[in-house]
Amino acid sequence: MPTLSMFYGIIIRMYFFDDKQHHEPHIHVEYADSKAVMSISNGDILAGELPASKVKLVRAWLEIHKDELIANWKLAVNGTELFKIEPLK
Repeated sequence: MPTLSMFYGIIIRMYFFDDKQHHEPHIHVEYADSKAVMSISNGDILAGELPASKVKLVRAWLEIHKDELIANWKLAVNGTELFKIEPLK
């Protein structure tokens, strides 16, 4: 499970071959003891939970890097190496 980015204690990951359970492009987010799966297209939480303040940060990051995330998603579902994405600054 490659780590795409890390910022403000938040870790963003994307799994290889992970298009079966949620059926849409998504990321896996970890912060402290919280974990969530979030949609790339709209930032909705598909599973799990995060503190509200961290959800806002991840949604801002998603909006900025949506094109890169979609490109990485296409690589991930094919099992191809992913590229890192700039953290939120």
